[in-house]
Amino acid sequence: MSADQTQPLLGTTVVITRSREQQSEGRRLLESLGARVLDLPALEIGPPDSWAPLDDALADLENFHWMIVSSANGVEAVESRLQLRGMGLMQRPESLKIAAVGRKTAQCLEELGAPADFVPPTFVADSLIDHFPVSGWGLRILLPRVQSGGRTLLAEAFGEAGSRVVEVAAYESRCPTSMPADTLKALENREVDVVSFSSGKTVTHTVQLLENALGSSETEQLFRKPAVVSIGPQTSKRCRELLGRVDQEATPHDLEGLVKACVQAMQRGG
Repeated sequence: MSADQTQPLLGTTVVITRSREQQSEGRRLLESLGARVLDLPALEIGPPDSWAPLDDALADLENFHWMIVSSANGVEAVESRLQLRGMGLMQRPESLKIAAVGRKTAQCLEELGAPADFVPPTFVADSLIDHFPVSGWGLRILLPRVQSGGRTLLAEAFGEAGSRVVEVAAYESRCPTSMPADTLKALENREVDVVSFSSGKTVTHTVQLLENALGSSETEQLFRKPAVVSIGPQTSKRCRELLGRVDQEATPHDLEGLVKACVQAMQRGG
């Protein structure tokens, strides 16, 4: 790989597995560093099977002390359902505070005019639990989250601390039915240097898509060359389970950290 300080990924091919709606920012950052970027959208974001649990919780918003959101998808879903009630997060009850896991989540809240009251120093759920500004005892907490496959760590931890946690599905992330032909061809031809994963589900769905297209033995062969880059601890765990390894983990655990980890993986590898 030939590269310089301003374009350390020059001559490198990087696959992005983020959802189709979230790819543009990652593409821009990677291309600015010289990378050739290929899309492999391993998530499709859509509504949950039913809006009723979220709508019921939002109708009772004044009786919650905190709402904890861990993704921009969750923020956008809550805001859209509140808009149907003629309000938004900006007009939430004064008694309701918001905690946000992750820079992107916090940014999404700011753009809605409803900045988070608390953002943990590290962009993972464990950090929110460790640094939460008040005791959990007696709190009523609303936790809008992905319908399936999300971690129950927050609900369990706050429940053990004496909180009453209401978990509701705010959106679902499903596996697409196919993958882009140019990305599949590049992987088959061993042209890919880095595959970046932004969640455990993107790992699971990427493997599923490749196995559907090529079979399990060929999929295993495909991952012998490219560096496997993960956004955080839970994604790294899934990489090890399904791919046998992770070469670099993002710090901080956000998109900018993921891009930086792609650079570090290439520097380590060559």
